[in-house]
Amino acid sequence: MNKNIHPVFDRIMNREDKEKLLNQHSVVIWFTGLSGAGKTTVALHLEQKLYELGYLTQILDGDNIRSGINNNLSFTEADRLENIRRISEVSKLLIHSGVITINSFISPTKEIRQMAKDIIGRENFIEIFVNTPIEVCEERDVKGLYQKARRGEIKNFTGIDSPFDAPENPDVELRTDLYSIEESVEQCMKAVLSRIEKKK
Repeated sequence: MNKNIHPVFDRIMNREDKEKLLNQHSVVIWFTGLSGAGKTTVALHLEQKLYELGYLTQILDGDNIRSGINNNLSFTEADRLENIRRISEVSKLLIHSGVITINSFISPTKEIRQMAKDIIGRENFIEIFVNTPIEVCEERDVKGLYQKARRGEIKNFTGIDSPFDAPENPDVELRTDLYSIEESVEQCMKAVLSRIEKKK
């Protein structure tokens, strides 16, 4: 660490104080899956459901993050790793503020997701694998990204010329090709509610 940097973590109000104020236990809900799998759609509906129950949340989404804090990163393996590292550090700050953080990122490799868990803390991490077949993702391709990738116009595109390692033991596995948005959100709620309810 740079000798001119002096962290003040020991002097700021702690996470427990903020969770008590918000009456919730903060966690990171991490959606992973191919582009077009339905990650952001389910995340948005989950946020709405939690909001209706009185929970304070913040969504971090791939496109939004890459247009702002990570707009200097490409899609090389090294930059993908750095993308998730920064997101994980931001997520860590949010949960220490008592905020339930909902992340929607392809996060394609085991190495990348393990790094996120290591930074955030496995005890704070709910992994949701949106396991939608690539054929369905391509059918939903409203941005035309898969077509561009298959034409060679986009390089390092996950599922085409860059691998996706499926999580082996996710907390939740969703098949958005088989179940409705409402059913998918309900599956998430079953896993999430017991983790975020503040014990009296």
